[in-house]
Order: sequence, then C-alpha cells, then structure tokens
Amino acid sequence: MGRELLLGIDIGTSGCKIALFQHDGKVICSETVEYPLYCLKDGFIEQDPRDWWKAVCLGIQRLLGNNNINPSEIIGIGVDGQSWAAVAVDGDGEVLAQNPIWLDTRSASICNRLNQQVGTERIFEVSGNLLKPQYSTGKILWYKENIPEVYKRINKILQSNSYIVYLLTGVVSQDMSQGYGIHCFDMKKGRWDFQMCRSLGINPDILPDIYACHEVVGSVTRGAAASTGLLEGTPVVAGGLDAACATLGAGVIHDGQTQEQGGQAGGMSICMDKYCAEPRLILSFHVVPDRWLLQGGTTGGGGALRWFSEQFGYEELQKALQTGSSEFALLDELAGTVPAGSDGVVFLPYMAGERTPIWNDKAKGVFYGLDYSKTRAHMARAVMEGVAFSLRHNLEIASNAGANVETLRSVGGAANSSFWTQMKADITGKAIEVTATDTATTLGAAILAGVGVGLYRDFDDAVKQTVTVRRRYAPSDIDKEVYEKVYGIYLELYSSLEKLMNKGA
Repeated sequence: MGRELLLGIDIGTSGCKIALFQHDGKVICSETVEYPLYCLKDGFIEQDPRDWWKAVCLGIQRLLGNNNINPSEIIGIGVDGQSWAAVAVDGDGEVLAQNPIWLDTRSASICNRLNQQVGTERIFEVSGNLLKPQYSTGKILWYKENIPEVYKRINKILQSNSYIVYLLTGVVSQDMSQGYGIHCFDMKKGRWDFQMCRSLGINPDILPDIYACHEVVGSVTRGAAASTGLLEGTPVVAGGLDAACATLGAGVIHDGQTQEQGGQAGGMSICMDKYCAEPRLILSFHVVPDRWLLQGGTTGGGGALRWFSEQFGYEELQKALQTGSSEFALLDELAGTVPAGSDGVVFLPYMAGERTPIWNDKAKGVFYGLDYSKTRAHMARAVMEGVAFSLRHNLEIASNAGANVETLRSVGGAANSSFWTQMKADITGKAIEVTATDTATTLGAAILAGVGVGLYRDFDDAVKQTVTVRRRYAPSDIDKEVYEKVYGIYLELYSSLEKLMNKGA
C-alpha cells in the first residue's frame, strides 16, 4: 500500500498556497501561485474568483509534476480561504461579478441604514457580530442595490473556499466556520435565521446548505481531475475559514487556547467551548465542532512590515539579493539597533482602515514622534511595535469579555522572526509558542480532510500526530515600563486623531 497523503489548499489574499502532508504533519512539497488584487477606487477592493481557480489548477499541476507525486496517494483534500467573500454564481456555477474581498468597504452606507432600520442590537443578538461593510452581508446587498441585473441571476452566494470546493466536486456548500460573514447566520445554533434574512432583505434561496468543516461534501469530478491532475473520486471536505484552519494547524482546539496570526493581516483567535460575543471583536465557529473562536482581526499585520520594506527597505533588499539572506531578517537587525520604545516613535498600523477593535475603515497609518535624530531603524522598530500593540489591544478587549489567555500559538511568516515574536511576548505579557509557522493554515485544511476520511480518530488524535511546538518565548519584564508608557501613547494617539481621520483628512 502506498503513502496516504493529505492535500491542503489555502485561498489567501495575495495568492494560493498548496501543500501536501504526510499523516504526521510533515510537508512533502508545496507550491504558491499569486493572483492580482484590484483596487478600483477608495473602498472598492476586488479579486476575480476565476483567478483563484486558475491558481489552484496551476499549483496542483506543479505540485504533482515537479515532485513525482502519484495522485492516487492523496486520500483527502481540504480547502480554506479568506473571510467575508460574496462570490455570486448562476445556476451553471458561472461567476457573475468580481468578488469584493475582506478589505472592501463599499457597502458602508447600506450597513449604516440597516443598523438603523433593523437595529444594531437585534442583528448582534442573532449573528454575534456587528454589521460592518467588511462582512459578506453588505456586499450581497450592494449587488442587490447597485447591480440588480446581476443579483436577479444569482443562484448561490459562495465563500472563497466553497467556490473552490464547488469547482472540485460540483457540490454547492457553506461550511460552518464561514457562516459568520452573513448576519442571518445564527451564531448560537449554527443555522440560517430566515426571519433575519427577511429583515435584512436577503433572499434565503441564495444561501447554500451548511456543512461541518470536516464533512466530505463530494469528490473530485472528471472535469476537475482533467484541470488539476488530481484523481477523479478523491474525497473533498467542506473546509473552512483561513484563520480557523490556521488555529487548528497550530493545535488550538480546546477552551482558552489561542492562536496569534502573523500573516498579511494580524490578530488572534481564542478557542471557546461556550458562546461569548463581544461587539468590538469578531465571533465565528471554529472548524472544530462545538467550538467558537473569538477573534481580533487587524489590517496591519505582517503586511505593514512588508509595506515598510517595499518603501524604505531598498538597502536590505539589495543586500539580501547579494547574500541570499532574507530582507526581513535584515530588517530585524536594523530594528534591533534602537531600544524598546523606538526612542518615542510610535506607529499606528491602520494601513487599510482597521477592523477590531476600533472598526473604522477611515483609520490611517501614522508615524508619531519623528525628528531629525530619528532613522529608518526607529521607523522599522516602531512598525513592529505598533503591530504588537494592536495585538495587545485586542487581547485586552477579549479579556474584558471574559476570554482570558495565558499562552499564544504563533503562525504565519512573522513567526519566523524571533526578534518580533519576543517583542510581542514582551508587549502583551503572554508567552508565545511557535509551531509550523508557514504551513499552519494549509495543515489545518489538511487535518480537516484527514478527520473527514477517517485517517485520524478525532481532532485530538490529529493534533497529537501533526503539531509540534518548536520554540517558546517567555515575556520579559526588562522593558515593561517603557512599553507600558508607549502603549498608552499608542491608544491616546488614535483617540486624539479619530475625529480628524473620520473627516477623511
């Protein structure tokens, strides 16, 4: 008998990541295929779902061909994806419009109107989340009000992962963990609330049936096999939210365990075995049954440092090209030349507005404290500290809601930086453990497939076999006083500038 391999597919913001895993979580091989992001005008940020599918097909073809993988060895496929999509498809599964992604805020006026008409408290009571334009709800209604000819043709609204699952299997589905994007999803019961559908003006017929994330919804069709190189009949599970799959891939499956996200976006996901909603945060179901995730989702995670690198890191980039090192490792070295607190330089990482906990799409990134003595090193460290302060801000809001955290499990590219991870531990006062940093999300998707096809007895068995803590960072008190002072400035900066930001200045 050959190997039993699991395929994880991640539909991210910048590209599609595909990885093949052994039963013990070891990566056999992986591929990444990027696709475009369309920033049409202020607040309008889209992707074409057909680009996702092209990337999936190309990535799988490369994965199998370049590594001599026999597709018969793949016993299950899991797909995760970015949140808050609204992929409109007709009865033939054809995409009717480009998809406004999670950064898109075009429906702000629609959401404001519905909060008044239906009631903010009533919407929150059902969905466990405030109605904000970043979610799927406003995007669906934007279709209805602005491109009614498209809305009339919609057969189903799909999420990023369920769109790929549909193209693989021909089965229309909605996984449990992505339900939170639509505010007629009952967050306590895990089902559609048809009365809320009527109140919001959403046709319930366009909402797919809901599946458990590890449930096998179908198998690879003949057409999908021809497009990807996969074996026809390979089981495919419903999959789930990328942040939830990353949480699973970090081994966070029990009450109180927490994942810290160090990807393009930042934030955290606290696993809970009881319903606990906080309006300043985000609540979803976990991909693990009977669990919720109280999340902090920020726009300025690793993406903020990437922006800094692209705009101000030319020297590090050139050195990296010459030496074969990483420009981000060189930025660590640069930032390490200045003391904690960046000599008074403070950065607000609101580079695309901000989600939790301030929920302000007009928020802006800010450097404060610059003078002639300050250097790129001060700014680089301030960017890292600002992202860490945003993490602390979310954790404090969660703590006030009753979700207390002692240890974080860090995933994403930023977790590769020991310097930045230690800084986050020092600023939050929480110990941070690092598992498989770059593959946690695809591993989580693969684990769903493994549980779904019976490779693992249950999720505890899966985590025991696949997840290993590689490094641990304990918080230090050496710079605690400095960070306390600067964190206070960080909070006061936004409160002082909020009115100005809201004017669009």
